[in-house]
Amino acid sequence: MRIILSQAQKNMNRIHQLFQSKPSNLLSIYFTAGFPQLSDTVSVIESLSAHGVDMIEVGIPFSDPMADGVVIQQSSQVALQNGMSLQRLFADLTGIRSKVSLPLVMMGYLNPIMQYGFEQFCKDCRRVGIDGLIIPDLPMGDYLADYKSIAEQHGLLFVFLITPATSDERIRLIDKHTNGFIYMVSAAATTGVQSSFDSQVPYFERISAMRLKNPRLIGFGISSKSTLDAACRYSSGGIVGSAFIKALSQTNSIAEGVDLLMKNLQKNG
Repeated sequence: MRIILSQAQKNMNRIHQLFQSKPSNLLSIYFTAGFPQLSDTVSVIESLSAHGVDMIEVGIPFSDPMADGVVIQQSSQVALQNGMSLQRLFADLTGIRSKVSLPLVMMGYLNPIMQYGFEQFCKDCRRVGIDGLIIPDLPMGDYLADYKSIAEQHGLLFVFLITPATSDERIRLIDKHTNGFIYMVSAAATTGVQSSFDSQVPYFERISAMRLKNPRLIGFGISSKSTLDAACRYSSGGIVGSAFIKALSQTNSIAEGVDLLMKNLQKNG
């Protein structure tokens, strides 16, 4: 079905457009820029878009990715060894908007972004067509004091993460200041594959009962139909990362990796 957007919707950030036009059963995919090969970034984005993915998170490789599991850590190491940098990433993404229209989110740690210069980073994000930012280690207080106005000036939505350990008070604060969506981490651990979300259901139900104003996506551990279905049941959709990196590692081309991921997400695991 073709979705017709009004002029007001066309003027919205693409993330807002997405959640307005498709409020449920969303699939967002994370990948590490410069993995498996340095020149693969645009090919990965194009292939995911062609397979009907709703949103893409472009991971900035970093030498000390604290919140990431082994699979994503290894992909970051490979990408850095390949020569990926923010300068190279922005060069690769120049012109990406002539090829894909889905929302693109930049996800990375604060250190390389600060080395690049936060304002220049935001300018370049806007220039290449990035819609939002996820910086897991940026404290809320620092964001509000020093970064929020710069991000908003360049039309970038900011996404914060919550975990099962996040207090209701902090979740309310995050909901107040997030202007894209809330990233619900499925478990208080690093990224990686989980066989089931049964133990997380009380957490999912607690957040649903809070009736937050922002939409939510669940990430960390989604690798099968059952885990993706659970994420869609308790939020607007799921975010897949490690399972896609694994699929790319197990195949000989980007297209094969995306095909394998999509097949795995249709299986009960």
